[in-house]
Amino acid sequence: MVLDGLQAMLRPYRDQVEVVGESSDARAAAQLVADVKPDAVLLDVRLRGTSGLDLCTEILSRVPGCKVVFLTVYDDEQYLFQALRVGAAGFLLKRIRGGELVDHLSRICEGEVLIDPALAGRVALSAARLRSGEFWPGAHLGLTHRESEVLALQVAGLTNRAIAAKLVVSEETVKTHSRGVYRKLGVSDRAGAVAAALREGVFR
Repeated sequence: MVLDGLQAMLRPYRDQVEVVGESSDARAAAQLVADVKPDAVLLDVRLRGTSGLDLCTEILSRVPGCKVVFLTVYDDEQYLFQALRVGAAGFLLKRIRGGELVDHLSRICEGEVLIDPALAGRVALSAARLRSGEFWPGAHLGLTHRESEVLALQVAGLTNRAIAAKLVVSEETVKTHSRGVYRKLGVSDRAGAVAAALREGVFR
C-alpha cells in the first residue's frame, strides 16, 4: 500500500522523477540498488525483519554515490542523528506532499543534505543540549529517550508488563523499544543490555 501510494504521489512528476525499482524486502532491495544504481533511494527507518539504518549502510557500501533518503513517520531526532551518522542524504517525514518530495529529491541529488522542516528546530535544540551536556542517559550510544527509559527500568529489574504499566504503553511497544536497545548496544537479550548499560556507565 505504501509503495503504491508513493508511485501515485510521484506519477504527476514523471518528467522530473523516474521510479526505476521498488522492493518490500531489505535483501532484495540492496541487490536491486546494486543492479540498477539509482540516483536516490527512498527508505524507511524500520523495515520488516531489519533496520533501515543497517540497509542504508549496506546500500552505500555497494553504491557509494547513491543518495539514501529516509521517508518515515518517525519524527524522532535520534533516528535522524543515526541516519546522518550512517550516511543518509535526507530525512523527511511522510506528511510531505508530492511536489515537495520531488523538489527535495532534486536538491539532494545536487549535493544538499536535507532535514524535514518539522524537525529542524528540535534538532537545533538537541544539538544545544548535547553541547551543554543536558541529554538523557544513553543518547551518546544512539538510544532514543523512550529506549533509555525502558533500559533504565530493565536495569531496575522490572518485567515488560511492569515497564508497560509504568510508561503507560503496551507490552508490544516495550518489546519494540527493547529490540531497538539490543540492536544499538550490540546484544541479543535483556541480560546483555543490562550488562552493557552498567559497563558503559549509562546510568550513574
